Amino acid sequence: MPEYQLLKTEGHARRGILHTAHGSIQTPVFMNVATQAAIKGAVAASDLPTLNCQVALANTYHLHVRPGDELIRELGGLHRFMNWNGPILTDSGGFQIFSLAGLRKIREEGVSFHSHVDGKKLFMGPEESMRIQANLGSDIAMAFDECVKIPSPRKYVEESADRTFRWLQRCKASWLQLRFEEHAVNPGQMLFGINQGAVYHDIRLEHMKRIAELDLPGYAIGGLAVGETHSEMYDTIEVVEEWMPKDRPRYLMGVGTPVNIIESVARGVDFFDCVMPARNGRHGHLFTKDGVLNIRNEKYAKDQQPIDSGCSCPVCRNYSRAYLRHLFQAKEMLSMRLAVMHNLHFYNQLMEEIRTALDTGTFEQYRRTYSNILDNRI
Repeated sequence: MPEYQLLKTEGHARRGILHTAHGSIQTPVFMNVATQAAIKGAVAASDLPTLNCQVALANTYHLHVRPGDELIRELGGLHRFMNWNGPILTDSGGFQIFSLAGLRKIREEGVSFHSHVDGKKLFMGPEESMRIQANLGSDIAMAFDECVKIPSPRKYVEESADRTFRWLQRCKASWLQLRFEEHAVNPGQMLFGINQGAVYHDIRLEHMKRIAELDLPGYAIGGLAVGETHSEMYDTIEVVEEWMPKDRPRYLMGVGTPVNIIESVARGVDFFDCVMPARNGRHGHLFTKDGVLNIRNEKYAKDQQPIDSGCSCPVCRNYSRAYLRHLFQAKEMLSMRLAVMHNLHFYNQLMEEIRTALDTGTFEQYRRTYSNILDNRI
């Protein structure tokens, strides 16, 4: 059986399944961000099935710095460490390293940088990133790449994209070696390559053509949602999508709002991740089918309705808007936990509805109904 099965399409939108060592992923899918093997907001791995979570996403850089990937390997790998038996994707650590700006130095071999925890000097290149991710034992490992800021000079973006391609070649060689080691934590680990090129369409297109030739299990579009407009993001997806292998999953990294997700599915994307549902939840901004509400507002002080009357999450089944507002006003930790749980359930339910719409051939109707609503402020 192939790792990825494309079940059907509607326009450019795709419905599929990705088979991993820790279960099959129904796509399109939202991956719940567990940066340090935990979702911020006091949500545990044991909560994730009740939130309809399929995939957890952990951060290579952060887990390498603390507690250390060698320690996690010694303890049986990331799945056992965080008590999550479903699929895990680990990013390469590149985005976090490059966000350190003045604390790092890029060269062909890789990147030298200082730890944000204790200032210790560290080095990471393609081989190091692949080794760390092999130690973690994730189901999907992301290639080590450079995420350039937008805007950036064309010449620098060209040089960076070329270097990212060479790094990807080294990532593939290392990945092929590591997965067949005698005591590999997860021999079934897959490698996804990452397309870069900022918003220069010709650089993006040429880079996508080159990385597609490496015949990897999956491909991602990186370097977006970092300052460009929504129209620039959508235009870039359309340019790249044409040259992405049809029989492999596509992942748009770090995106985004519910409308971003619907519009990107319409353009052929299968995988998404974003800190938005958890981050917004911790600040009292809650997603509903009518738009985004701020639960801290005075108008909810006596509101006995659930956050979203159409939501079946544990929070909406058991608590009122008035109670949740009270928790935020009282600065109770439970406020963040309940809000994050609702938002994650909302995102996962959104993906389930998108999949159902694709199954029934009604995705365009679903898109027309909700693309003008879900990001609105109530």
